[in-house]
Amino acid sequence: MPEGIVGEFLSLKAETDADLLAMQCGDFYEFFADDAEFVGRELDLTVSQKGAHGSSYPMAGVPLTELTPYLKVLVERGFRVAVADQYETDGGHARRIERVVTPGTLLETTDAEARYLAAVVREGEGYGLAFADVTTGKFHATEVGGDVEDVLTECYRFAPAEILPGPEVRGDDALLERLRGTEASLSLHATEAFEPGRARTVVDDQFGAAALSSVGLADSTGAIRAAGAVLSYVEDTGIGVLASMTRLQPYATEGVTLDATTQRNLELTETMGEGGRALFDVVDHTTTSGGGRLLREWLCRPTQDVAELERRADGVDALAREALARERLRETLADGYDAERLASKAVSGSADARDLVRVRETLAVAAAAAAVVEDSALADSPLADVLTRFDREAGAALREELDEAIADDPPATVREGSLFQRGYDDELDELITGHEEALDWIDGLADREKGKYGITHLSTGRNKTDGYYIQVGHSETDAVPDEYQEIKSLKNAKRYTTDELEEREREVLRFEEKRSDLEYELFCALRERVGEQAELLQDVGRALAECDCLASLAVHAVENDWTRPELVGSGIDIEAGRHPVVEHDVEFVPNDLSLTDDRGFLVVTGPNMSGKSTYMRQSALITLLAQIGSFVPARSARISPVDGIYTRVGALDELAQGRSTFMVEMSELANILHSATEDSLVILDEVGRGTATYDGISIAWAATEYLHNEVRAKTLFATHYHELTGLAEHLDRVANVHVAADEHGDEVTFLRTVEEGPTDRSYGVHVADMAGVPGPVVERSRDVLAKLRAEKAIEARGSTSEPVQTVFDLGSGSFRGSASADGGQASADDQTSNPERDPAEESVLDALRDTDIGETSPVELMGKVEGWQRELDDE
Repeated sequence: MPEGIVGEFLSLKAETDADLLAMQCGDFYEFFADDAEFVGRELDLTVSQKGAHGSSYPMAGVPLTELTPYLKVLVERGFRVAVADQYETDGGHARRIERVVTPGTLLETTDAEARYLAAVVREGEGYGLAFADVTTGKFHATEVGGDVEDVLTECYRFAPAEILPGPEVRGDDALLERLRGTEASLSLHATEAFEPGRARTVVDDQFGAAALSSVGLADSTGAIRAAGAVLSYVEDTGIGVLASMTRLQPYATEGVTLDATTQRNLELTETMGEGGRALFDVVDHTTTSGGGRLLREWLCRPTQDVAELERRADGVDALAREALARERLRETLADGYDAERLASKAVSGSADARDLVRVRETLAVAAAAAAVVEDSALADSPLADVLTRFDREAGAALREELDEAIADDPPATVREGSLFQRGYDDELDELITGHEEALDWIDGLADREKGKYGITHLSTGRNKTDGYYIQVGHSETDAVPDEYQEIKSLKNAKRYTTDELEEREREVLRFEEKRSDLEYELFCALRERVGEQAELLQDVGRALAECDCLASLAVHAVENDWTRPELVGSGIDIEAGRHPVVEHDVEFVPNDLSLTDDRGFLVVTGPNMSGKSTYMRQSALITLLAQIGSFVPARSARISPVDGIYTRVGALDELAQGRSTFMVEMSELANILHSATEDSLVILDEVGRGTATYDGISIAWAATEYLHNEVRAKTLFATHYHELTGLAEHLDRVANVHVAADEHGDEVTFLRTVEEGPTDRSYGVHVADMAGVPGPVVERSRDVLAKLRAEKAIEARGSTSEPVQTVFDLGSGSFRGSASADGGQASADDQTSNPERDPAEESVLDALRDTDIGETSPVELMGKVEGWQRELDDE
């Protein structure tokens, strides 16, 4: 191994499993060897050569104060970066690895979104999960069932930046591949960190021995293993934020299930296509980072807790009615900073003086927000209670201390001095006074020397090379006194020093060193005291975030004429409902929805592009919005809280993973049929279209029966299979609705209104025309369609035009079909009377010949077949 600085770098790099090492060398962080080449490409840094004992190594570096933005770029690209800091020793200095920055442990993030680190373990027939946001101190743990989709649902819900797979999960290639699909980095952590006994000890040490029992996780081995592994990983990375993790939070048992597919299909926080807007983007009017995070959390984790929903809705209602107070509150909140993240920075020791100023200002904002609420009609609203969730006396005391301590405009680094107010510390004040007096002597030196020696072109200055100096122009150097000692000759002047100036310089440097050391010592102690108040700051941050979130929902409700939903015991009844996103982009046609105990399953028909999918999605989104405490886009809404929203919408092809469109569709359908309950809302769009028509109808038919008879979930089922509309005649909770269209000749107008009953025809050719299919193709389509309809009409009157025999199997709900070899029906015996057949057989055959399979729905056909069977059995 090379010696010297490069050898030290390579030796430290060998100690860590990080991808890269940044090693402090004086005022720079340097990368050497392969790491230097890599960061040179990734970060566009200049790569030079460092000689070491006859060898040359690539080297790239960044200034000490500028490492953070480069770290952020590397970590957000999925790399783990070890940071080795320099420290003084008796013989000089050495370096050691202080921290490893990973995608899930990056503190220096600039966006408002949560940044979770997750662990996933397999425990028995289920999975244990833990999610920690190191930037805010939030920590969640739970167990879920053995279905991989349950794991993915929670991963999409929290969107972790990094996942630690447990020992059992590492051997499950299929699950690992699905976890990679969440866009999180997968990192291996020590196997022993997942051991139950060790994990329980770590969790107890962090949160207290009673914490697991208090949140109902004492017997949840999977959750404990995952939580212990996350805590162990955070400690091993050395980022120093464990003290900010003060609360272990289980999942809310009254939460609403939103599986990964539903979160994508409803486009809650991200869109599936280009140019669209997610629901979060539309309803987000928050003025703080914490408010935006909380709103995103509410959208992804709705609740069934009616008392909590009513409390939130009361807050939105009060803010909607009190416009002036609402705007004063929002203006006040906008002056605050992210208290939760400031707490983590203080705990980790990465907060600088400007961060403590932000803490001070945010505590002032909290007091001002409370005053706004107390001095208005909002005093009787839930916001008053929200702003009592933190210790206001402790907040005032901390704010007062920071007022007295930190300068109003401190420098960017904590080693520059000028961090504190005068009067904060007597010893510091004495040093500052002495320092200023020494500087004043030097500042007045030029004027005194000019007056004393009559030298006009004389000035004083300071630089790193010469220290303090006296500079005299060449034309007057003959007038300088003997005590001036020349130190440098320039083109137009000479520089000098004197014994007294050197003594004053040493005095200034002594004061600067002592002042810097004392200020740094005082600052670290103050920052530590702020870190000890992490829980207070987290409480402040969460209270301000909730006020901001409620105000955001109120703003949107007022500006968009949303109404407060009524939470009821059963059913969903929406009058003039609208899609919360689409209504901003088009002149929207509102529609009603009624799902009751007696009418809980709607078959929705209508042509493509007529608005079926929008209608179903808006129904789901209105229900979801009601279950975050929001107002909703409708004239009125009566919502019974659901325990889950499940969707099968569109075709998310996963061919790259060996999963065809139809396989994905069936997997999603299977998840719904297994997971939904009678208290769920199910949205199905074109189930079965990914396979052959008869297979598709069979699957759609059977799924409808199962959802109706077994699951009994509130369901909206859009389909092109008009045969399914006949189910309303045989299943008591099924009803038909359709999206209306107005037809005049070849012109069709989609009215976007949802009306009772099934649609009577399709408009595929018209949709092709609207989509821009070339005119000749559209016209030819119309000609072919007219011919096919004419042939079908002739066939219905008894023509022999190559009919196809089709049989619907009552047992399986599937179809079988075959064309006769001679182009007629099955055989000559089927065409004419056979004297060997009895009258009942002849009657059934005659009825079969007269039945137009293409125009007979499966339900009607089933009835006919049952009648024919009875007729034959009676004989």
